[in-house]
Amino acid sequence: MPSTSSLRRLAAPGVGSLVQGGAALFWLPQAALLASAVERLGAGEGIHAVGWSALGIAALGALRAVCEAWGARGLFIEVRGQLSVLRAQVAVALAARSPLDLARPASGQAASVIAEQAEAVLPYLVRYQPARWRAMLVPIFILVAVACFSWIAALILLVAAPLIPMFMAIVGWRAQAASQQQMVEMGAMNAFLLDRLRGLATLRALGAVDLTAHRLGDVAQSLRRRTMAVLRIAFLSSAVLELFAALGVAMVAVYIGFHLLGTLEFGSWGRRLTLGEGLFVLLLAPAFFEPLRELSAVWHDRAAGEAALDALDALAEAGVPMPGRPNAQTPAVVRRGAPSVRIHKLHFAHRGETTLFDGFDLHVAPGEHIALTGPSGAGKTALLSLIAGLMSADSGDIAIGGVSLNDETASVLRRRIGWMGQRPHVFAAPVHDNVAMGRIGVGRDDVAQAMRDAGLGDVAQARPATTLGEGGGGLSGGELVRLALARLAVQPEADLWLVDEPTAHLDTDTAERVVDALLRLAQGKTLIAVTHDPILAARMQRVVRLGDAPAVMAQAAA
Repeated sequence: MPSTSSLRRLAAPGVGSLVQGGAALFWLPQAALLASAVERLGAGEGIHAVGWSALGIAALGALRAVCEAWGARGLFIEVRGQLSVLRAQVAVALAARSPLDLARPASGQAASVIAEQAEAVLPYLVRYQPARWRAMLVPIFILVAVACFSWIAALILLVAAPLIPMFMAIVGWRAQAASQQQMVEMGAMNAFLLDRLRGLATLRALGAVDLTAHRLGDVAQSLRRRTMAVLRIAFLSSAVLELFAALGVAMVAVYIGFHLLGTLEFGSWGRRLTLGEGLFVLLLAPAFFEPLRELSAVWHDRAAGEAALDALDALAEAGVPMPGRPNAQTPAVVRRGAPSVRIHKLHFAHRGETTLFDGFDLHVAPGEHIALTGPSGAGKTALLSLIAGLMSADSGDIAIGGVSLNDETASVLRRRIGWMGQRPHVFAAPVHDNVAMGRIGVGRDDVAQAMRDAGLGDVAQARPATTLGEGGGGLSGGELVRLALARLAVQPEADLWLVDEPTAHLDTDTAERVVDALLRLAQGKTLIAVTHDPILAARMQRVVRLGDAPAVMAQAAA
């Protein structure tokens, strides 16, 4: 299972973060040069006495800008690359989970996390991490520099500083919780919207469009409230920082002013500060709080970034795996031609549910057409999924063409399997793309021939160049099933067809045309069809009924 450890390691002090954070230290010599120049002007040395100081301040400012720009660019490129790798790892983890995993995240939620919420990681590591290191390093150097001239001014800064991170931490815990709730709400809204868009035609038919729009409005208002809660916390964090920073700078300024006037003689190691020394301390006081101010400005980025990483972690969690390793090194020996299917002592149960198969045996001869029938819940679709390698059996053996189905062979065996589920999905794309499905080597002539073989050659709205709506808008139920049959027909290497309820929800005439097309296209192939349709079952070579007693099942399998 992929993890976010590679990305979280970027929280360590990389070169880019350290260069950006350390660039703020150039202010110390700049402040010293500025204070010295003012002291010289106050002593009446004239404008020519500050020329070298001005040149030094400008040179240090330019060097600081170059360091910040170089560090930001390098860190951005590094983090962007790592984020791309992390997205790919999460996508691979989702693809490795069985499509029948009930705990698998909704498509809308997964797309929202990977494409949208993952972007919150970028400002977290590009902006927050350098600000964090700047807040850790710069105040220490400034405190030491101030303490060299006035221990009382350093004490004021030392007392004011811890109050800021303490209150920011308290606010930050709440900010992270609010950000997590906002992201969960955002993912839920995206999943809800995607689901309703897919079923828009059904909603219109049922007259439920207004109700759905009202529910979507309620979800959007809930997301708005979550977002405003996050913003309120962010403003509260900034207000706390500005309050204590202003008090700290004001107290240092009051002390330096009264000290230079001779009212307060203590706090400067037994001597009075000069004008340049006092101004140097005053210039460093706001700079002492500046890194903390920057940290506060990006504190929300930290909360959002941590919440995004947690969301990506949740997507990458292991679920019900789909058998097969993409990089399996042991190739399966696959013979061409219709394969046999042999199931021996199969044991399987869904997680937390009753056992579906306990010692189940079944043998399908090469090129045989069989129908799997039985009551709902008998395990017909589950058996079809186990044969297709979409789930792993608890024990037992499934062999296709004499090759045992396991992690080493599943990816190879699935290439020779044609699958048609109960609800074939149609994308918002041309008919050609919906049939070819991006397969290499499938041309326009292949698609056109498959459409004719499936009985769609004379259907105007099923021409290869015609664009379909999401979910198959523009095609009837029977035409959608025949489009799915065309997908199977365009796979020359698929010699084992697994079909789930091809005639469900179709009228008698349409179902008969679908059955004719199915049996015509499946000639010379092994066909296993799950069905409740007695007409389809009667036209198959053999019927295997599931849900009976084990003895009856074994007899049927024999």
